[in-house]
Amino acid sequence: MELFHELLNAVVDVAIMLFEFMGVAVIVAAGIQGIWNYVRRDTLTRLKLAKGMAMALEFKLGSEILRTVVVRDLSEIAIVGAIIVLRAALTLLIHWEIKNEKAEVEAELGISAKPTAAGEKQEKEKRFDDAEGASGRKKR
Repeated sequence: MELFHELLNAVVDVAIMLFEFMGVAVIVAAGIQGIWNYVRRDTLTRLKLAKGMAMALEFKLGSEILRTVVVRDLSEIAIVGAIIVLRAALTLLIHWEIKNEKAEVEAELGISAKPTAAGEKQEKEKRFDDAEGASGRKKR
């Protein structure tokens, strides 16, 4: 049984490090892209940067959730719980900012924010993606 516990700890530690590394990598990549877009005066800079930060926070939040598997002390659980609450709140705020920024960009581009049919929604998303592409973003 002790062997399984040690194996679990090892796997969780590696997963935590991977998630933390990915979170940092996404933050760095989003920051560099944000600087580049700012220099080019891209109108979607804030939206793109917020999306990158939200993705990074998702990785960081995942690592904190995994960390709860290996904590043994009540004070450690309280610290990890507080970190999870803070990161979740940041994620919600960033998603709220993305929603507002997207609505603002759509208003500037004259795109309807509330489509009435599925076809209009697809058209809106296509026009928004076209606007992102026109602002210099590479399509995946």
